[in-house]
Amino acid sequence: MKKVLKLIFSVALLLVVAVAMTACQSNNEPTPAPAATPPAADPPPAAAVNPAAELQIALVAHSPESILNDGSFNEGAWAGIMQFLGTHGLPTTNARFYQAVAADHDARFNSIIQAIDGGANVVVLPGFQFETAAYDAQVLFPDVYFITLDSTPARDGNQGLSPNVAAIHYAEEEAGFLAGYAAVMEGHRELGFMGGAPIPPVIRFGHGFIQGAEHAAQALGLSAGDVSIRYTYLGGFAPAPEHVVTASAWFMVGTEVIFAAAGGAGASVMEAALQSGGLSIGVDSDQYHVNETVLTSAMKALDVSVNDMLTDITNNAFRGGRQHNFNAAMNGVGLPMHTARFTTFTQAQYNAIFGQLASGAIVVNSSTEMSDILANVSIVDVEEM
Repeated sequence: MKKVLKLIFSVALLLVVAVAMTACQSNNEPTPAPAATPPAADPPPAAAVNPAAELQIALVAHSPESILNDGSFNEGAWAGIMQFLGTHGLPTTNARFYQAVAADHDARFNSIIQAIDGGANVVVLPGFQFETAAYDAQVLFPDVYFITLDSTPARDGNQGLSPNVAAIHYAEEEAGFLAGYAAVMEGHRELGFMGGAPIPPVIRFGHGFIQGAEHAAQALGLSAGDVSIRYTYLGGFAPAPEHVVTASAWFMVGTEVIFAAAGGAGASVMEAALQSGGLSIGVDSDQYHVNETVLTSAMKALDVSVNDMLTDITNNAFRGGRQHNFNAAMNGVGLPMHTARFTTFTQAQYNAIFGQLASGAIVVNSSTEMSDILANVSIVDVEEM
């Protein structure tokens, strides 16, 4: 009996020790670490915001005859729009061209509305013809940017510029000056000027042309009457057979080169030059491609000014509510020497005279009164016709 109890006690003791050892081993084992949470993936980079992409640009022409490839205002303004889109990697579909169905205020205003209804938030209006339409539209559409070229919004003679409008003007007198100077320096002595209509921009082109010819004549030491300019206005800006006849008559009596500041009517002058063996000077944009008679062109930097204003909008720095005068100091006017057909007048001579304009060493009279211009002309003989 005692042996049995002793055996039971021994077994029981062994069981207690075994349990205790198991417990100790359990307590000494490290607690398994929780499964690590995988690191969160970096968020995808935010798409780059391109403010330029938000612009939907409309170019509106003032009449059915005012085509996009007019070799003048529309074409120059469109080139500026295309430069802007290209710089920002945007499709050309971000710009659209609209034409007024008639040459009057209502048709122009309706074209502006059509452009805005079509999604445009920037509207470019080339030409003095948009004066009243821009005046009305700027108030009706305060969230739309307007860029007017050669005009300031006005109605009944009262100008008014809202903060959403930048009115671009050009120093036509400086562009005309360069054309007149170059023509005389090239060796021409019998010149002509044909303006479309006697409106301020066209008048300034002509008056600058006279002053440039006078400045060159003085520089060359010519005598009074050695240079002559026939001077007239055609009464419109559309090409017409009668303009060809008038210009041809001038060439027949000795006029060597005619500066045509006449929009589409300039093509008639260039046609007359081609038929008569004369020369012509284009206007607004580089018109060398019209025909081989185009000696040079008195250019406005339409593309530069439009591109500049669109860039301002993108940079949230739109210079609205005021007029801007693009002159030589701003590279806003000039002659396209790379396409000019000069044989005597050199790039160096052009650079010198342009530099004097840009620096203010030469100041061209911008008066629209012929008497103010002729008061300071002693060599050039001007015949108004």
